[in-house]
Amino acid sequence: MLTMVRALFIAALAVSLAACSFARETQPDHSATEQLLFSAAMDRVGAALALEIPKDSKVFVEDKYAEGTDSKYLVATIRDRVLRSGGMMAATRDGADLVLEPRIGASSIDRKTFLFGIPGFPIPIPLVGPLQFPELALFKRDRQQGVVKLAITSYDAKTGALHQSADPVFSFSQRTDWVALLFISWQNNDLVPEPYLQDWTGKGTFD
Repeated sequence: MLTMVRALFIAALAVSLAACSFARETQPDHSATEQLLFSAAMDRVGAALALEIPKDSKVFVEDKYAEGTDSKYLVATIRDRVLRSGGMMAATRDGADLVLEPRIGASSIDRKTFLFGIPGFPIPIPLVGPLQFPELALFKRDRQQGVVKLAITSYDAKTGALHQSADPVFSFSQRTDWVALLFISWQNNDLVPEPYLQDWTGKGTFD
């Protein structure tokens, strides 16, 4: 056992000395992966909406209750869904036949990581500062899941009478990164269509 630990330590030290350091910088605050997790889940929740839109009716989408991360994208997705359902966009509430009020119950990302191995940790070095001991993953799964919950109420723009109260719709997106035996890594996701996957990851995916 001691021999194995010593061998792992030597391998980790070699990796840490040979590895290049890098800084994660995203502009804006969310990374591209995080934005794709949100937008993919929002596209799916929009496709799952069962809207009752009378053909050629003028619809105003009231967005003041649609607060959350990337809520503008979600509102635009709802507007697209209205048009696909045969409705027309009204520029103002006064010019509308129907008002749609979407409300967001969830719009976030959950992350769960499982590691079988040794997590990274700092080693204090006198006069130099801490040296980061690298993570040693015999097996690791790092899963990010985008979650969106959306409900919509529509009512007559003139009278305020209820037209439809749609049941909440849930949708999900995911990206999972895997590591095995320290150096073997791959990922799977449902964010990017196959023709674009190679450009995004640089190496494709395994499902």
